[in-house]
Amino acid sequence: MSPAPRSLTYAKLVSAMFMWGGTWIAGRIVARELSAPLAVAAIRFLIAALVLAAVARLGSGRIPLPQGKRAWGTIWGLGFFGIFLYGLCFFFGLQHLPAGRAALVVALNPVVVVLTAWLLGQEAMTPRKALGSAVALAGCLTVLGNGDPLALLRGTIGIGEWLIVGCVLTWTAYTFIGRRATELLSPLATTLYASLAGALLLGLAALVQGDIDPLAWSWRVWASMLFLALFGTAIAYTWFTEAVHRLGAGHASVFINLVPVFAVLQSALLLDERLGLPVLFGGMLVIGGVWMTTRRTT
Repeated sequence: MSPAPRSLTYAKLVSAMFMWGGTWIAGRIVARELSAPLAVAAIRFLIAALVLAAVARLGSGRIPLPQGKRAWGTIWGLGFFGIFLYGLCFFFGLQHLPAGRAALVVALNPVVVVLTAWLLGQEAMTPRKALGSAVALAGCLTVLGNGDPLALLRGTIGIGEWLIVGCVLTWTAYTFIGRRATELLSPLATTLYASLAGALLLGLAALVQGDIDPLAWSWRVWASMLFLALFGTAIAYTWFTEAVHRLGAGHASVFINLVPVFAVLQSALLLDERLGLPVLFGGMLVIGGVWMTTRRTT
């Protein structure tokens, strides 16, 4: 690969992480202004799916359809866990927690994926992975407890913290279902149809919840929704997939550790949210533990 394209790939990869960090700020804005944010979530993924469909159409001239019950079952599984349930936990969790603190909890995702793969017998556990997992979990408990790592044991954490933990669990399920999906569809097509399935489920939940009045939404809500759909989903996903193709999954995935860093910085700048030193220290433990757990040795 020539130096210029490689530099451009890195620039796009870091930009994608910046956009994913921004999704927490956009989600926090929507969650603070709307008591019923599910309609925004549904429209977000509908717009993202339409953009991805356009990308697929322009790129290959066709939009591939899932074939067979297994493919459709996988798509609905992705839509249910990774879009619908994750969306519920994401928006309602952000009604209770600052964006930066929530993003630091969700930074635990890679460690939970590694632990789940070990429990399922899919990956071996090494001393380095075990130590990294323990460090990341200790950091996560500190962030959850707003600086008190024993708050979970005392039962003093609230519904917001539990909902953000739900984001971690539902995204873990999405990750494992997604591994099967790549055997049946391209990554772009997988995300396209998962977004459509999730948008439908979120739309139905929004109708049940009620209180849908798009005309009353502020410009901040509309701007946040468009950011989530276009930048946080369609563009960031496409650029990350390109980086995986050019650099390899392991190399590209290391950059995901930048997401909570960008989220904390953006929440401080745009939302004037400040996290205490114990929470920031816990976040550093999470990121460090994730790096230890997922680092590949040669």
